[in-house]
Amino acid sequence: MSLFNRYKEEAAAGVEASPQKQVVQKSKGYWEIESTLHTYLLDELKKYPGQSTEEETRKIDELSQAYFEEKESRLSFEEKQEIIESVKYELLAYGPITPLLENSLVSEVMVNSPGEIYYEKNGKLLRSDAVFQDDQHVLRVIEKIVSPIGRRVDESSPMVDARLPDGSRVNAIIPPLALKGPSLTIRKFSDKPFTINDLIRFGTLSSDMAQFLDICVKSKLNIFISGGTGSGKTSTLNVLSSFIPNEDRIVTIEDAAELKLNQDHIVSLESRPPNIEGKGHISIRDLVRNSLRMRPDRIVVGEVRGAEALDMLQAMNTGHDGSLSTGHANSPRDIISRLETMVMMAGFDLPVRAIREQIAGAIDLIVQQARLKDGTRKITHITEVLGMEGDTIVLQDLYLFRETGFGTDGRIQGQFVSTGIRPNFTEQLEMNGYEVPASWFAREW
Repeated sequence: MSLFNRYKEEAAAGVEASPQKQVVQKSKGYWEIESTLHTYLLDELKKYPGQSTEEETRKIDELSQAYFEEKESRLSFEEKQEIIESVKYELLAYGPITPLLENSLVSEVMVNSPGEIYYEKNGKLLRSDAVFQDDQHVLRVIEKIVSPIGRRVDESSPMVDARLPDGSRVNAIIPPLALKGPSLTIRKFSDKPFTINDLIRFGTLSSDMAQFLDICVKSKLNIFISGGTGSGKTSTLNVLSSFIPNEDRIVTIEDAAELKLNQDHIVSLESRPPNIEGKGHISIRDLVRNSLRMRPDRIVVGEVRGAEALDMLQAMNTGHDGSLSTGHANSPRDIISRLETMVMMAGFDLPVRAIREQIAGAIDLIVQQARLKDGTRKITHITEVLGMEGDTIVLQDLYLFRETGFGTDGRIQGQFVSTGIRPNFTEQLEMNGYEVPASWFAREW
């Protein structure tokens, strides 16, 4: 009986049931061989410094084969390859979740515990058959992710936000806060940023909506993108930011740098958590205030979630037109309410009417995005902020996504429609030299 089959028999007691699949846990014997090879390769690779990734990969194959011939000749070819592949993931990437991160169809990877890994593919949550050895194994991968960007995670700071080199967003939380073991969530971003044509192809918005948003960005309207978690706000922000003319000076402000812009004149700022002594914290609000002294033509804030909302609104109201940002909300009306709450978090005792006047004067357009039940992402509203009427901020929908039912494949069917109302800022668009065709706002009865 081969060692591989023995491993499966030893692991049989550890099989976990899942709605999607059964996951066979790897045996103690497997992990022992993998760990021994891993240690051996770490020592040997120190003798070959300065190698490229390709050279290191070839060297790992060469050293592993030599190791197996001397120490583990009883293993079959398939067993050796499986262990070598596993060790490569450890040395050159991020352990067992590496294949999921390399799969372009996977949009999110979630590690709930060492033996419980899920991923999102085509809008559906599925369970992976990949497993970590134990809590320490997950912690090593988390440390490998956060260390290069100067972040840390330990008992005194058990939560961390970070990013991968490709910009993918990472959140990790460890015991004692995470009861089942270290938890890791990675929101993947494409190596090649989405374009507006990609969003049209995905069915996120219509061609008319895309052209309309293009000239709104170029005409320096202040635009806020709102939506729920995982609705695609950052991807849409990235696409809208790509419409900014190349000659503008852009300052981007984020918790973890995710935006990928192709313009020449960009300054990217990233917030910083406190150090081990609790000092050195630089918040998004600090960066927004600092950006005003950097002569920006455009300020792009990855996400507004706190007191920085007041500084962002003041910037929009004092000559920094063309600013872009995102926030969590379920509707255009909800993001207005959330902004009010966030301004109050700044600690100033401002009257509600004064806050609403700031919001109404600052924001021109709200782009509402949603992740529908079938996993697809749609821009459900493009809404104009008209101003104040009494104590109420008046909103006017320009475009909507109207659901019509379900297709044979289970996908939600619908269409993007204009409400038939031309925006009040049409004259501003035309003064900037852009044509606003009547067909963009022709209502279908």
